[in-house]
Amino acid sequence: MTEHQSTSHEGRQPLVARPHERTRPRQEEAPPAVPSPTPAPVPAAGDGTPEPAATARSEGDRLRFVGAATRRIARGIDLDEIVLGLCRASVPTFTDAILVFLRDPLPVGDERPAVPFMLRLRRTDRLRLADEGAEEIDLQVEPLPAPQLCEVRSGGALAEVLRGVRPVFGDTSSARVALSELLGEAMSLPSGRRAILAPLRGRRRVIGAAVFLRRPERPAFEANDLLVAAQLATHTALGIDKAVLYGREAYIADELQRTMLPDSLPQPTGVKLASRYLPAAETARVGGDWYDAIPLPGSRVALVVGDVMGHSMTSAAIMGQLRTTAQTLAGLDLPPQEVLHHLDEQAQRLGQDRMATCLYAVYDPVSHRITIANAGHPPPILLHLGGRAEVLRVPPGAPIGVGGVDFEAVELDAPAGATLLLYTDGLVESRLRDVWTGIEQLRERLAATAQLTGPDHSPPLEALCDDVLDMLGPGDRDDDIALLAARFDGIAPSDVAYWFLEPEEQAPGRARRLARRALARWDLEELSDSVELLVSEVVTNAVRYAERPVTLRLLRTDVLRCEVGDDAPQLPRQRRARDTDEGGRGLFLVNRLARRWGATRLSSGKVVWFELATRP
Repeated sequence: MTEHQSTSHEGRQPLVARPHERTRPRQEEAPPAVPSPTPAPVPAAGDGTPEPAATARSEGDRLRFVGAATRRIARGIDLDEIVLGLCRASVPTFTDAILVFLRDPLPVGDERPAVPFMLRLRRTDRLRLADEGAEEIDLQVEPLPAPQLCEVRSGGALAEVLRGVRPVFGDTSSARVALSELLGEAMSLPSGRRAILAPLRGRRRVIGAAVFLRRPERPAFEANDLLVAAQLATHTALGIDKAVLYGREAYIADELQRTMLPDSLPQPTGVKLASRYLPAAETARVGGDWYDAIPLPGSRVALVVGDVMGHSMTSAAIMGQLRTTAQTLAGLDLPPQEVLHHLDEQAQRLGQDRMATCLYAVYDPVSHRITIANAGHPPPILLHLGGRAEVLRVPPGAPIGVGGVDFEAVELDAPAGATLLLYTDGLVESRLRDVWTGIEQLRERLAATAQLTGPDHSPPLEALCDDVLDMLGPGDRDDDIALLAARFDGIAPSDVAYWFLEPEEQAPGRARRLARRALARWDLEELSDSVELLVSEVVTNAVRYAERPVTLRLLRTDVLRCEVGDDAPQLPRQRRARDTDEGGRGLFLVNRLARRWGATRLSSGKVVWFELATRP
């Protein structure tokens, strides 16, 4: 319940005139008091009507009250704020208590509601004495109903009153029956015109009802008060309609964006990943931030983070299109600068002013190198094992969608134990700080966090992401935030075996011998039979179509991975061989014996790979 107090206006009768009440300053704008009806003025000789000045003064007060009250209601953005605005505008200036009922659930747009429908008590506000801790003013309606559901039955008195749309006094026979349905039989209403039942009608249907009540010692409602109640109900209902539609749109946009973000991150060899996505504050509309981690041939991984400019459902939809395009381009194993070039062309095809920033990086755990290209995005930060954090010097480039610009890639060292942090500008830029100040604060935050774990250990990735988000202040939620952290473990040279094989008949036999020696060196002889069989089948298929030397690479990590590359672009397809066929069973064996396998097309050919568990 909200505590209210009334104030006296010059030339007006105070609404609460008790000796023990004290006035207190209010922070909000209070609507002008609607004067309670006074005893009929003494008519002039030969005239039975009130003086014109008194009538004009009363009508002016009502207009000022309605204007101030509707402004307060209109200030609300969500449903609760609008209902609260109605309650605070009405109590105690217009009424001593108000009960607001809304449909449960509230229909949205053209959605067809259920019949019969239910009303739920959304809020109850009552006038309280100004003294702290004082009892509520007796309205002879004890007890006020607790939040509950009320079924509005077709043909009932309540349904008829709501269908009439116009507010009615509570002393009529139909209104009394309707109020008893709404408030319950056990609740006694004050006698006379001290209750108004006002239907709340939105653009298409009645969405609720408001009940205004006055205490016995206060003058009863008069005919003009029905017009005031109608104005309050109309503005409230229209505001609720807009709030519900806005809430549904925001929900759909948020769900759209979340469903287009990865459900989980892959677990590529030689790198650990963690991510965070934080939507903007409720007062801001959904944006187009995204992140991604895409496994590439050769145990590499592409790290992507981007931000579509603008805040709308359109931004979220464009984000999904650009993310899908980036995944497709990554599957072609194009260099980072080429990926950004094609994303730029795609953004221009989507329409004018479809702009976004993006950072695309490819990490190779074998060479311990990372290649990065940037399209107008904030630069990444590399946290070294010793605790030093540096902002990487990457050419900034132009945003995607500008068109006619070249993108430049740089290749940098990615030492084992280092952590790369990719982020969107919502993390470092706000109304309280510019982007470069935020980047410097982020760098200092990462360095301080790393100092806590000591020079020989890296902070846990998940904890590091949480600590980074803790730097956000109350004014830093104007935009979405996407965060992607990559911990580089790499693959030691001793765990890599790499050969070139000429495309000739002897290649499969040589591949078997080389694989057997590597397994013996790694103490994995128990895998020799399976590895030799699978390597022989894959190399045989590669030699059949290759014109240039075939590559064979074995990687030992938590699994044994074999990769065979050739210059033929056709991807192998598993098929069921007939009993009379002499071939066609190679991929069938790979599928049965390997834990996982796959084939990836490259710009210069393809790579076929398979993995075997190193431990039973």
